[in-house]
Amino acid sequence: MLMTMMFLQFFVWGAWYGQMSKYMFTQLGASGVQVGNAYATFSIGMIVSPFFMGMIADRYFSAQKVLGVLNLLGAFFLWLICRTEDPGTFFWVILMYCLTFAPTLVLASSISMQHMTSSEKEFSSIRVIGTVAWIIVTNIIGYYALGDKVAIFEIAMYVSFFYGIFAFFLPDTPPKPSTSKSFTSILGLDAFRLFKDRSFTIFFISSMLICIPLSFYYALANPSLNDSGMLNVENKMSLGQVSEVVFILLIPFAFQRFGVKWMLIAGLVAWILRFIGFGFGDAQTSEWMLYLAIALHGISYDFIFITGHIYTDNKADVRIRSSAQGLFSIATYGLGMGIGSWIAGVVADIYTVEGVKNWSAIWMVPAGIAVLVLVLFVLFFKSEKAPQADVPAVVAA
Repeated sequence: MLMTMMFLQFFVWGAWYGQMSKYMFTQLGASGVQVGNAYATFSIGMIVSPFFMGMIADRYFSAQKVLGVLNLLGAFFLWLICRTEDPGTFFWVILMYCLTFAPTLVLASSISMQHMTSSEKEFSSIRVIGTVAWIIVTNIIGYYALGDKVAIFEIAMYVSFFYGIFAFFLPDTPPKPSTSKSFTSILGLDAFRLFKDRSFTIFFISSMLICIPLSFYYALANPSLNDSGMLNVENKMSLGQVSEVVFILLIPFAFQRFGVKWMLIAGLVAWILRFIGFGFGDAQTSEWMLYLAIALHGISYDFIFITGHIYTDNKADVRIRSSAQGLFSIATYGLGMGIGSWIAGVVADIYTVEGVKNWSAIWMVPAGIAVLVLVLFVLFFKSEKAPQADVPAVVAA
């Protein structure tokens, strides 16, 4: 049942997330700023989610029931999205949806972890089903050419409704009223003591800044590839998730062989290379550059974010690990990606003339940001011995 839960969780997400920009540009006539704002709603949901989970869900309600209710509410907001034709109104409806969806990512992992004997050994086999679901749904959408159709939200709506009903039959995961979580621990303020370590401070700032170009990828890669002349874009973008699975499996070896500094540097270099590929690749003359840019998603994402979670876990004292992970998630998936989504929209509008986007110029902006982050990291991050750690449960896409 846990595998089915994870499959449904990422099937819903994969149905609309990567394709939303194409839909908004083609069907709603949205501007770049409006698309960027729509993607920023996910970051808002990720910022709100820890408060909701820590102050309400964990204390008073069974997790599987909260998961069920949130998915049913999400299905309702998806129904509204399917009937929204104004890009301004779309922002408010997608915001309401993301406020219900973001907590489900945390809940799905929490429910899984609480019903395992050894999360270190068992979680990866369950979490990988989510990546498989993402690959399947994006290939369905690509095969039937639904990427710019309202069907992406209709698919998510029907599956979310089914997921909501299914959730009530998951193993009972009761609240933990004895668990005391202060406002400061939920916000991650307990982890501020880690900033006494200069290397951690540089790592933290770099991680937040790299989320700005990451947002360009999620918001603009699909329409960019479409404009380049690539066919079946969603099918081909799913190769990024295949790559992600491969590099997740390589992380334990890479930690032992290279250490955290060189893994993070490799991830940053990969981001630069893939933005160059998106900027100068063309489906007619240099499609290999586009394939390379897509395939680099695995090392770009895994070696930055999963490595970041492991590094944070090892740097933090056991008493503040939850706070440290919460602070890291709010700063990256929340603030970093939120700011990045807005900047991506502004940049897309700046380099759009008479409805035609200059993708080479657009992609050089996140490439430049990634270069600056790389320089900052190389100059100021102190190399450390590779930590002995298991891969933790993280949100990945």
